[in-house]
Amino acid sequence: MMQTTGYQQHFEPIEARRPPVNESGAWAWIQRGFFDGPVNSLLTVVFLGLLVWAIPPIFNWTIWYAIPDADNAACRAAHGLGACWGVVAEKGRLILFGRYPFEEQWRPLVASAVLVALLIVSCLRTFWRPALAVAWVMVYAFFFALMYGGFAGLTTVETARWGGLPLTLLLASVSLVVAFPLAILLALGRQSDLPAIRTLCVVFVEFVRCVPLISVLFMASFILPLFMPQGTKIDVLVRVLVGMTLFTAAYLAEVIRGGLQALPKGQVEAAHSLGLSYWQIQRMIVLPQALRLVVPAIVNTFIGAFKDTSLVTIVSLYDLTGAVQLALGDADWRKFFIEGQLFVAAIYFIACFAMSRYSQWLESHLNTGTRRQ
Repeated sequence: MMQTTGYQQHFEPIEARRPPVNESGAWAWIQRGFFDGPVNSLLTVVFLGLLVWAIPPIFNWTIWYAIPDADNAACRAAHGLGACWGVVAEKGRLILFGRYPFEEQWRPLVASAVLVALLIVSCLRTFWRPALAVAWVMVYAFFFALMYGGFAGLTTVETARWGGLPLTLLLASVSLVVAFPLAILLALGRQSDLPAIRTLCVVFVEFVRCVPLISVLFMASFILPLFMPQGTKIDVLVRVLVGMTLFTAAYLAEVIRGGLQALPKGQVEAAHSLGLSYWQIQRMIVLPQALRLVVPAIVNTFIGAFKDTSLVTIVSLYDLTGAVQLALGDADWRKFFIEGQLFVAAIYFIACFAMSRYSQWLESHLNTGTRRQ
């Protein structure tokens, strides 16, 4: 720093500044994320203390003292000390395929694999073409034919014996695939200028939303047959599928309606000025934008519907959660129900986490060029 005294200038250096804090690297990331203030530092220490307290017993129970083999005597000896994963090895096929005949369980395995493959393919934008709808119809026909049998030497297996993972996949996929176009129609119907259509859609959505899914399943399973003509019988699986589809459609319709209302009215007015018809406006302008806005909410509804399939146990359909209770009815393995439930929970977690990650990818992919940087 320069100072002037009379006719002479003297240079006095200022005190050296501290070097800037390093804002890159692992340690800087830890400081910024976990120790950037007193409160955050305290929470980090408390959380680390909880981990130190909880991880050792969890590790000992799940891995160190666990019994991986289907040895009932060893599992009983280690009960309370380590997990008995042998119950999964012993009852795994019963959990995954329910009461389906043991020697025919390759059929639900193949049917489930084909259905999961189509689900994966349907998630890729490259395959979003009209032919995909045809593929879904063909795969469902293949699924039902292979599971039911009665042709080409395959023994007939009634739907009452379907269960486990194939039933969960079937209930979830059908209720979602069929409910989605129905939900779009309901959402458009609620905004229709025609009072009859608008009233009908409002009554349906509000009625379904105001009753729990269990009540819908009871009505579909036990009350609906009372109104059928004499001698007419509808399979309980079909009735449950219809009930779950209508229930999911009502919730999806409200999600999609939220996306429709988020669009500026000027876009529709501009489309009208171009001479586009109602359905052309909805198909080319309104729905692509509205659905893109509500992708997270739609996937959230999908995840909820997937987990709601566990409620079908109350109408005597043994999905994945019902099958695990069926499998643990064996007195020798009954006390290891926690391991069985954890196995089923892991399957649900993998499926739901995959849907969640796909939602994030889809949201990022569709909002390219419009999202905030």
